Amino acid sequence: MTQLTAHFALEELTRSNTGERLGIDNTPSLEVVSHLTRLAMGLEQIRALLGVPMQIDSGYRCPALNKAVGGVPDSAHVTGFAADFIAPAYGTPLEIARAIAGSSITFDQVIQEGTWVHVSFDPRLRRQALTAKFGPGGTTYTGGV
Repeated sequence: MTQLTAHFALEELTRSNTGERLGIDNTPSLEVVSHLTRLAMGLEQIRALLGVPMQIDSGYRCPALNKAVGGVPDSAHVTGFAADFIAPAYGTPLEIARAIAGSSITFDQVIQEGTWVHVSFDPRLRRQALTAKFGPGGTTYTGGV
């Protein structure tokens, strides 16, 4: 395993069941690995805030994988700055998103997306806190968590 930080490895931030099933090579470039390192450092701050381990469900997605999972083309996952995760020992995704939004952690986006939390450390660092709503017309986002 290639450790990016104390608790996060490159492999867990690039692994994809969908990619494996479809035979999609999700190997990141060196530039993306540097972005994933920044992401892992941000995830370390969140782990320290929550005080419990986190389960990463999605990190880096190459464009082909991003398309296969229905991601938007300009997703921060494609550049290696975003991860979707849960931390059941802490609480619900809503509780987690609220904790991050209320903290001093400098993030770009935290989105409560139903059964998981999306967090981005894109260099814009806008501190956007959003809630996703899933419906027949697609996903919409509202401000706040």
